[in-house]
Amino acid sequence: MEIKSEVSGTVWKVEVAAGSKVSAGDTLIILESMKMEIPVEAPVDGTVKELLVAEKDVIKDGQTLAIMS
Repeated sequence: MEIKSEVSGTVWKVEVAAGSKVSAGDTLIILESMKMEIPVEAPVDGTVKELLVAEKDVIKDGQTLAIMS
């Protein structure tokens, strides 16, 4: 399952690592857009397979940020 950004902005903080087990609602990544912090949450329980961004990366709306299984 691909986790996508809903906004354009900057990756402010990555809260998990590849291999982390997460529950639905857990914060994976915090984005900064227009001086607001926007959490990207896990939609379901699972494992973070891969992170495709790092802190300070500039991202676009719709960009894949992580892959979960």
